[in-house]
Amino acid sequence: MNNNDILRRIRYTFDFNDLKMISIFGQADLQVTRAQISDWLKKDDDPACQKCSDTQLAVFLNGLINDKRGKREGPPPEPEKTLSNNAIFMKLKIALNLKADDVVKILAMSGVKISKHELSAFFRRADHKHYRECKNQMLRNFLKGLQFKYRPGSNLQPEDPWNLASLK
Repeated sequence: MNNNDILRRIRYTFDFNDLKMISIFGQADLQVTRAQISDWLKKDDDPACQKCSDTQLAVFLNGLINDKRGKREGPPPEPEKTLSNNAIFMKLKIALNLKADDVVKILAMSGVKISKHELSAFFRRADHKHYRECKNQMLRNFLKGLQFKYRPGSNLQPEDPWNLASLK
């Protein structure tokens, strides 16, 4: 998945407008313009589309954490220069204050059955022997599940409707 697609999906899921997007970047001490936001959110085949860098997406996700959970004491975290799917997954989990059970239910809503033990492998250090790389499809399914949970009126339907009720 590319960073622009992730940014678009998060914006749609939480129904953020341009001012909210600017505010989230500002929460992580990066000033962006409405034009920059607009260029990042354009379709990939649009000639005006600008690539959102790993650092810019990391800043956005750090800002989302600050927005949803409040700023931590001390200096703000340094945004990553390169961002893996595992790091994106972890930052979203932190921002939304999700426990392992919540993530398992969210993934089940998009048709992915995973155990808590399998899930924990995504959140380990890369040098850990049980570390597992988060593939694009897993991140895509997590973002799809988030859409089911946080934007229930969307045009998508969950794979497993009974899980939707258990998350409320």
